[in-house]
Amino acid sequence: MPLNIFALMEQIVLKRTNSADPHFQSLIKHLDADLRLRNGDEMDEYDQHNVIAPIDTVVIAYLDNEPAACGCFKKYNETTVEIKRMFVAPEARGKGISRKILGELETWAHTLGFGYVILETGGRQVEALGLYQRAGYTRIANYPPYEEMADSFCFRKEL
Repeated sequence: MPLNIFALMEQIVLKRTNSADPHFQSLIKHLDADLRLRNGDEMDEYDQHNVIAPIDTVVIAYLDNEPAACGCFKKYNETTVEIKRMFVAPEARGKGISRKILGELETWAHTLGFGYVILETGGRQVEALGLYQRAGYTRIANYPPYEEMADSFCFRKEL
């Protein structure tokens, strides 16, 4: 019997939604646990900046119909949005999902008239650092509220 190559391919579907989406809420809990594991008590300082007020610009990635990753953005100023809460579940990593989410967020922000994207990540999130650099982001000086946080890395990209 011939092997059906298409049966082996995983399907990734992106969904635009908002922060009330239960799949987003679940993924964020996993993100917070992952960050706590990586960064320990240092997360006490970051937790206050990781609270997402109701937001209408969330993207969830589904891998074979299961929520596998998320990201969102919020308005930073009149020309710029800030990417927040990027996360890919460990079992879904290495499949290019984070790049798809990031691209969808950038497209959405551009469609809404924004010209720039900024974001912050921590030095222990080596996958994130690589993703943002490969996606054309440039490291910038830490912006508020991350100016005094030694492990913060801030980036910017023109859309």
